[in-house]
Amino acid sequence: MRTAADMAGYDVAMADEDTPLARAAESTLLARGQAGSRPPVERPRGTRVVVIANQKGGVGKTTSSVNLAASLAQLGQRVLVIDLDPQGNASTALNVDHRRGTPSTYDMLVDGVPLEEVVTQSPEHDLLWVCPATIDLAGAEIELVSVVARESRLRKAIQAHPWVGGAEAGEDRYDYVIVDCPPSLGLLTLNALVAGEEMLIPIQAEYYALEGLGQLLETVELVRANLNQHLRISAILITMYDARTRLSSGVADEVRAHFGDQVLGTTIPRSVRVSEAPSYAQTVMTYDPASPGALSYLEAAREFAFRGVER
Repeated sequence: MRTAADMAGYDVAMADEDTPLARAAESTLLARGQAGSRPPVERPRGTRVVVIANQKGGVGKTTSSVNLAASLAQLGQRVLVIDLDPQGNASTALNVDHRRGTPSTYDMLVDGVPLEEVVTQSPEHDLLWVCPATIDLAGAEIELVSVVARESRLRKAIQAHPWVGGAEAGEDRYDYVIVDCPPSLGLLTLNALVAGEEMLIPIQAEYYALEGLGQLLETVELVRANLNQHLRISAILITMYDARTRLSSGVADEVRAHFGDQVLGTTIPRSVRVSEAPSYAQTVMTYDPASPGALSYLEAAREFAFRGVER
């Protein structure tokens, strides 16, 4: 076993001959050493609408949504998070009120209330705003069935916001609109897929997480063919990665072999700190910013931002 002091002088060329745990320790030390010296992230040319979805629960979808949003805000980006999950977990983590009766995504989708009237600023960061979800959203799928153009309600609401767009939206525009979807392929998720230009898929580093991915990709293709030709999968994020196991390494290798450059180079490790943070109405970015989970999300956000900087 190498100590942290040993790892500080570790030879990268020897990485392939060492254990996954040693490589993970090396990556953590490098991230901590480089976090404060990276160049600033340039704002995109226009608002990037990013849908974070996976119909399988427990893969780190909401956790990734809030922590990537907080990371992007720390990198100087103006970010709006739209919570489409009736459980409201993203709203909890970003410390905004989402009790029944609070202006929310339900009012926007069902009653047509303008998006800017249901958005609130998160105490998590000055550059972070949230459109919260209340339990009322649980009945939205049934109520929207008889509504005309029900699958494009979210897209119209986002496009109508004065802070969404390119240069015409001014310096106050949102750089990112991140939509956190429920763990299903229902009408709420369909609204998100129709509204988004990009899709980020979190995949847990376990083989069960790969099951059902084909159905999600088929849905994306159907949406692209019939409702939103601009939708593309821009990133896949491997979460809950355990460097001590061959299973995590094997799943990561399989995902990268299939999706290639779409997979972010940064993986999110299993972390107690990441799991604890929502119970304190925080993201891990403020709960424990020096933890491996926070550093990994910051690097993943930076990598994702640089991928779209030419937009």
